[in-house]
Amino acid sequence: MNTKNVDVAIIGAGSAGLNARREVEKAGGSWVLIESGAYGTTCARVGCMPSKLLIAAADVAHQVSNAGKFGIQAQNFSIDGEAVLSRVRNERDRFVGFVVEDTRALPEEHRVIGHARFVGATILDVDGHTRINAKSVVIATGSSPYISAPYDTIREHVMVNDDVFSLQSLPQSIAVIGTGIIGLEIGIALTRLGVRTAIFSASGRLGPFTDPALKTTVADILGAELDLRLSTSINQAEFSQDKIVLNWSDRETGHHTETFDKILVAAGRRPNIFDLNLEAAGVMLDDHGRLDWNPQTTQIGNLPIFVAGDASGHRPLLHEASDEGRIAGSNSMLYPNVRSHVRRTPLAIAFTDPQMALFGKTFAELDVDSLAIGEINYASQGRARVMGENKGLVRLYADRRNCQLVGGEMLGPRVEHTAHLLAWATQQQMTVQKLLEMPFYHPVIEEGIRTALRDLADKLKVTGDCRCEDMAEAPGT
Repeated sequence: MNTKNVDVAIIGAGSAGLNARREVEKAGGSWVLIESGAYGTTCARVGCMPSKLLIAAADVAHQVSNAGKFGIQAQNFSIDGEAVLSRVRNERDRFVGFVVEDTRALPEEHRVIGHARFVGATILDVDGHTRINAKSVVIATGSSPYISAPYDTIREHVMVNDDVFSLQSLPQSIAVIGTGIIGLEIGIALTRLGVRTAIFSASGRLGPFTDPALKTTVADILGAELDLRLSTSINQAEFSQDKIVLNWSDRETGHHTETFDKILVAAGRRPNIFDLNLEAAGVMLDDHGRLDWNPQTTQIGNLPIFVAGDASGHRPLLHEASDEGRIAGSNSMLYPNVRSHVRRTPLAIAFTDPQMALFGKTFAELDVDSLAIGEINYASQGRARVMGENKGLVRLYADRRNCQLVGGEMLGPRVEHTAHLLAWATQQQMTVQKLLEMPFYHPVIEEGIRTALRDLADKLKVTGDCRCEDMAEAPGT
């Protein structure tokens, strides 16, 4: 058995692990990077990038099919599913290739292939061929799709989001299980690419929203386009004659049996921490299978063990994984004198249509009594109507005590961009009146945000010394 003695052992060569490695190296520490799967981050291989490639194709198809409202006739276009998926795979492989190339460029003596398990507080065994003695350990093992009953019996025929991007052709029909971000993004894309798509959920929830007004609005908007089967129970799933047979029921219409070519289970992901033999390192999980973990230090309890990225179960997003990797790598070298880090303002985006975004604190996290809410309904917003994308609702939250913007929930056109601006403003602790003093061009989508801010200012009764210099008026804002 080979033996390696290092300052920091990093389990996982994804975004979090690679950023942790950089910090250890900056601090002059010795390190080893352990990976049990193929190189290439979740984002590049099966997450953000391939899903956006599929969505981009679906967006084009949707624009062509709706060109008639602009006076442009394009009735006879067709969708070449094999060509769509070929581009998805080719571009995906290109993105993955850059990550793989960079990882393989790291010195071979610092890279170990295999599955790591703890055999002591900071001692790891890698598949019986390598023993690693470290002073600190960073767990950056990512997450995996969760498959629940009743799909276990047909597991080999069930797709998860990782599998969608390896399809050679589009199916005629598909059942999507789950109405979280992954299920909705892929479900909308496949619907617009001509696949008969039914989207099932045991709950009535769509996307990440906690604000009651957003929950109602998103149900109305998505329900007008998608085949949503909300508050349903999947009683049985079978594979028969190359088809998926679902037996499902709801309270209103009773029991149903329906056949699909494919099934995609998008019911969430779970951290890859359960086969690391954490008990040997003195790490215990709570009743919900979660770690005693500090997001400001990434440290588990008082141990020389740090967790970063999706493995933490905190915010499974690439920019958060990168930050946590940086914090974990730095503190793994500082242990036991670890430092707390100020985390960025939360920002999450779903590339649905309309797009969804959350920034800062959500409605559910706030005290309603100390809250003022401003909103914009995009039905009549000028630029949105020009583009034919006038659907959605944005709700912005401010603290009545100091007029500061503290968060928001957003459904609307191009909110991937406006959410960034508002997250930046929240991190800068900007007041509503200061935001209204910022320049707004005409006609742009951002004018809708100004409408919501003006509504907030009115709710806050911003007067006297707090009065802003927002005097501009423009048609259709």
